[in-house]
Amino acid sequence: MTGPTPHPPTKAQLLELVAALGTAQWQDFAAAAARHGLTSVQAKLLAQLKGPVPMRGLAALLLCDASNVTGIVDRLEARGLVRREPDPSDRRVKNVVATDEGHETIRRVRAEMQATHSALDALDEDERTALYDLLARLRPGLEHRG
Repeated sequence: MTGPTPHPPTKAQLLELVAALGTAQWQDFAAAAARHGLTSVQAKLLAQLKGPVPMRGLAALLLCDASNVTGIVDRLEARGLVRREPDPSDRRVKNVVATDEGHETIRRVRAEMQATHSALDALDEDERTALYDLLARLRPGLEHRG
């Protein structure tokens, strides 16, 4: 399926490869989430909760309207995976926090992403380090785009 590497690859070829990898990883994530009774968006929201996050902040992270986040959080809260709590600096703001069960669920989802894990197993330690370093250099420019 893979041919010789073009020297140097064009930006279009690099973008096509990154998009294909991202799509495959997202499909693997969605399948693992479904095995835990979560939609891909519910799992994505849960994955964003490393600490308290305001509802409006979640809407920005998920690229959706704040009213959509309310329904997603309602369903996760009903399952005991998240809780809402008032922001200590502004009690009008509700933060969403993952429960211990929520953290454990998203950890299991990530651990069960077999296609992604198998693909990464094809790389040796030096290759994984090189890939990580390259992706880490690209990340800031992609995450902070005005």
